[in-house]
Amino acid sequence: MFQRCFIPALSVLFLSLLTACAGSSAVRKYTVEVVAEYPHDTLSYTQGLFFHNGRLQESAGEYGHSSFRKDVDLETGRCARRLDFEAQYFAEGSTVLGGELFILTWLEHVAFVYDADSLIFKRAHRFPRQGWGLTTDGKQLIASDGSHQLHFLDTQFKRLRSIEVTLDGKMLPRLNELEWIDGRIWANIYQSDRIAIINPSDGKVEGLIDCKGLLPKQLRTKGTDVLNGIATDGGRIFLTGKNWPRLYEVKLVEKR
Repeated sequence: MFQRCFIPALSVLFLSLLTACAGSSAVRKYTVEVVAEYPHDTLSYTQGLFFHNGRLQESAGEYGHSSFRKDVDLETGRCARRLDFEAQYFAEGSTVLGGELFILTWLEHVAFVYDADSLIFKRAHRFPRQGWGLTTDGKQLIASDGSHQLHFLDTQFKRLRSIEVTLDGKMLPRLNELEWIDGRIWANIYQSDRIAIINPSDGKVEGLIDCKGLLPKQLRTKGTDVLNGIATDGGRIFLTGKNWPRLYEVKLVEKR
């Protein structure tokens, strides 16, 4: 009789604890509210977006049109300097670490390294995967390859570790442009209007940002492509997309 009563009681307690744990680890859902908008070059197939020394930097892809745009002026959308790639390279994600500019290429299995200030070429490294997004936590590089994995690299492109990104226990593929914000990795999910907020320790998605409708229909043209491009500066967050006419400063609004 004692066991009959005690075991169900434990089961109820265990289920209650599971429910409480599940609730505490639930993925947070957000939308975005536009704070300000700025012009963006519609010829830029945005692959990498970040701030360096308070100035916006952008890498753009497509064969025959790949470039790096240094010190983009927010008010005009024009860059102070531009580095163009040879037609056989499709430029992808980019970031600066330790005074060096790192730029991935998509299918060419090479990453280029330049002096971040002068844009003088320094070296190239073999990258054995597809190159998609690139960011840094200030100590190491973090790269995506279009899969559900993120790779942590040193500045010689030696892989230090990799994590599998999961959403509600399931692998989350098509991770694209990356940004390190407040100790978390933000990743565009390619061909969607969503951004994942990822714990860099275990790869779990802790938040999802729904950016649907960020670029109004009246600003979309035949050449306008998907959401892609996350940058932060002094707590401000900026988003854009491939060939978008606008760059948006936004703030998160949590769904209730």
